[in-house]
Amino acid sequence: MADTIRRVDYFYIEVPDRPGVGADVLAHLRESGVNLIALTGFPRGRRAQIDFVPEDAKAFREAARKARWKVTGPRKGFLAQGEDRPGAIADILRPLADAGINVTAIDAVCAGAGRYGVIFWVPPRDVSRAARVLGVAS
Repeated sequence: MADTIRRVDYFYIEVPDRPGVGADVLAHLRESGVNLIALTGFPRGRRAQIDFVPEDAKAFREAARKARWKVTGPRKGFLAQGEDRPGAIADILRPLADAGINVTAIDAVCAGAGRYGVIFWVPPRDVSRAARVLGVAS
């Protein structure tokens, strides 16, 4: 199967950086029937930021509204998936580097069964140019 790269909408919330908060957030999304394509989280000062790439943005926003979360987004990122191999991520990053586009954050994982997935972000001003460089449809 060929690699695929697509532009995705992501949203984020900030939550207290305490045990169980992330589990509670994900339980609420599960109970609301929200499927996530990608998720990443990290500390931000004394709080934590959780980034979500939902399969259905409308369902995510409704679940967030019911939970009274202060949601930022949608913002743009990229999701790549493909056959795992040495250098798979390098093959994606090289054209961006050659075009002078900085990747501001990236999370990648071997997904098992010979597959990988990576979510990455570029500065907002570079999203359209990065999409062109990567051959991503609008």
